[in-house]
Amino acid sequence: MDHSLAASVLKEIESSNLIDLRDSLLQSAVRYARIRTDWALAEPETRKDMDRTRTAAHNSFIVSCNVLSRAMKKAGGSIRWRERLGQDRKCIGDFACQIHCLLGIRAR
Repeated sequence: MDHSLAASVLKEIESSNLIDLRDSLLQSAVRYARIRTDWALAEPETRKDMDRTRTAAHNSFIVSCNVLSRAMKKAGGSIRWRERLGQDRKCIGDFACQIHCLLGIRAR
């Protein structure tokens, strides 16, 4: 997912009135992105110890995406963002990192 698409998808997510679910998704994205970055900087032996936590955080982010999209659909909202995000685990994980980046840049 390129930067402009990620920014567009994030904007759709942020437009949701389901504040608790939306915030949970954003927090989950940031948590996973931090773990993924720590994993990338770690020594190979340390990475082995981090794998379970990293996978659990990744799964949690995917679940957050699915829960928000189901709730938005049930409320009559658009879930185009979830369709554009797709089902590929790698792409979804990359999107979490893009959310982290976009939120960080906004905070300056």
